[in-house]
Amino acid sequence: MRKAASCYFFKRKLTIQQDRYEAWREAANLLAFTTQELLRVERMVFYHTVGRKNVALTAKHFGISRKTFHKWFKRFEDSKYNVRNLADQSKAPHHKRNWEVALTQEERIRRLRNRYPCYDKKKLKVLYEKAYREEIFTWKIERVIRRHKLYPDQKKAEKTTRKRSQARQKPKKRITQLVKEGSTYFLFHIDTIVIYWNSLKRYILTPVDHVSKLGYARMYKNKSLRSAADLLYRLRYLVNQPIENLQTDNGS
Repeated sequence: MRKAASCYFFKRKLTIQQDRYEAWREAANLLAFTTQELLRVERMVFYHTVGRKNVALTAKHFGISRKTFHKWFKRFEDSKYNVRNLADQSKAPHHKRNWEVALTQEERIRRLRNRYPCYDKKKLKVLYEKAYREEIFTWKIERVIRRHKLYPDQKKAEKTTRKRSQARQKPKKRITQLVKEGSTYFLFHIDTIVIYWNSLKRYILTPVDHVSKLGYARMYKNKSLRSAADLLYRLRYLVNQPIENLQTDNGS
């Protein structure tokens, strides 16, 4: 008689069930929520714990209206407590404007633009309405000009378009985004002073340290990139360390 095959059982590890409020917080961190979105999660946690499901108390504690809390709570509750629904929603309109231009209008605009290449869209609008006795919007004229590239100076228009595209890809860093440190020479504020003396025009570039208020000034004949580079070279030699951050009127 054959013996029954022996069975081996592995002992199951003890698992501690995670608190659902901590799970909400962890999910928000994994989704890389912003500060405002994390605050919404904390409102829901407060409402279910300390607030004892009291809307008025929760709204008063966070300094918001009950209507605002109800809006986000309903969205959270309807999704069966899915933390994703506490993130900012898209504000794009459901029905976007149709930018199509009628073929007849497009041909008329092209004719006018070819005849008057240096006129802007407002002047062309007046000419169009006088010639065809039909009202037209300036955005339609602008759209036709862009589509067919009806510019008086094609190279200049392409250069402007390229600059705008590069600016969108690399937006300027603003001073509000900088976490200021209390160390010296961490941030310099720089400005230009223009003076006229004996029919001569001169530019004085003046960087000032944010913490120590150390100031440095140097006069140049122009405010070119070469002048700015020369100033930074001398400033670095003065403070004996690399220049980390500069704030100007045109960004940082």
